[in-house]
Amino acid sequence: MLKKFSLLLILCGCFSQIGYSIEPIISFPIPLKTEFAGQSISLERYDMRERFDREQTIIAYNHAQSLIIIKRANRYFPIIEPVLKENGIPDDFKYLAVIESNLDLKVTSPVQAVGLWQLMPKTAQQFGLEVNDEVDERYHIEKSTAAACRYFKSAYAKYKNWLLVAASYNAGMGRISQEKENQQVEEAFDLYLNPETSRYIFRLLTMKQFLENPKVFGYQIDRNQFYQTIGTKDVIIKGAIADWTVWAAQNGISYAQLKDFNFWLRDRQLTNKNNTEYVIKVPDKVDFKFDNTKIKIHNPMWVTF
Repeated sequence: MLKKFSLLLILCGCFSQIGYSIEPIISFPIPLKTEFAGQSISLERYDMRERFDREQTIIAYNHAQSLIIIKRANRYFPIIEPVLKENGIPDDFKYLAVIESNLDLKVTSPVQAVGLWQLMPKTAQQFGLEVNDEVDERYHIEKSTAAACRYFKSAYAKYKNWLLVAASYNAGMGRISQEKENQQVEEAFDLYLNPETSRYIFRLLTMKQFLENPKVFGYQIDRNQFYQTIGTKDVIIKGAIADWTVWAAQNGISYAQLKDFNFWLRDRQLTNKNNTEYVIKVPDKVDFKFDNTKIKIHNPMWVTF
C-alpha cells in the first residue's frame, strides 16, 4: 500500500511539472425538496437524501450515456409530450421512458421488454398494441406511448398517486398493492421494496432534475452537436407487401433507411391478412446530409453555446 501511495505522489508531481492538472471530483448539492407530477417531495429525511444523492451522482458522472440521453431527448420528447398531454398524463412521465430505455428505441431487456417504454409482449397486447412476427408496435413511438398512458391511467385509478403509478410500472400493480397493504404506508418512497424498484423512483426524480438543466452538472453541448430533424411523409398501406426492400427502393430509400424510421416492422414482408391500415414513414432524402439549420432545440437549457 505504501509503495502504491508513493507512486501516486510521484505521478502527481510529474503531472504538475509538465503542466497537467487533476480536475476535482465534485459531490453535487442535494436539494431540500423536489417535485414530480405536481407533488412536492421533501428530501430532508436521511434515507431520502442518500437515495437521491446516489442516483444523482451516477447520472452526473455517467458522462457518455448522459450526453447521448440529452441528444435523444431532443429528438423524442417532441413526439412523446403531445401524446402524454392528449391522454391526460403528467408531462413528467416522459422521464420514465428515459430511465426505462435511455431513449434507445432498439434496446431489448433480458426479459424481452422492448422499445422506449420497455413493454412486455402481454402487457403491450393488453393495452392495445399489435405484437407478432411481422409487426411489433412496442417499437412504434406514438403507439407505444399511448399504450403506456393507458397503463398509467389504469394504475392511477387504483392509487390516486403518480409516484405509486411509476413504482407499479416497474414492479407491477399486484406487488405494489400487496406491499402497501402489508406495510401500511401510502407513499412509494416509504415502501420497503426490492432494490430495483426502490432505486427506480429516485432514478426518475434525479433524471428529471438532470434533464431540466444539465448545465448545473457541467454538461456543455454546442447547438451543432445535436441531431437534425429529418422530415418524413406518411404512406398508407392497406394490403400485403411481398418484400419491404423492393417497396423501399420504389419509394426512393434503402431497406435500412426504412427500418430507421419504422423499426416496428419486424419482418421482410407484411402478409396483412386482416387488411389493417398501417402508416409508413418515408424519410425525406433532402434531409440526409447534415445541415445545422435543420437542428431544432427542444429545451434551451440543453444548449451551452
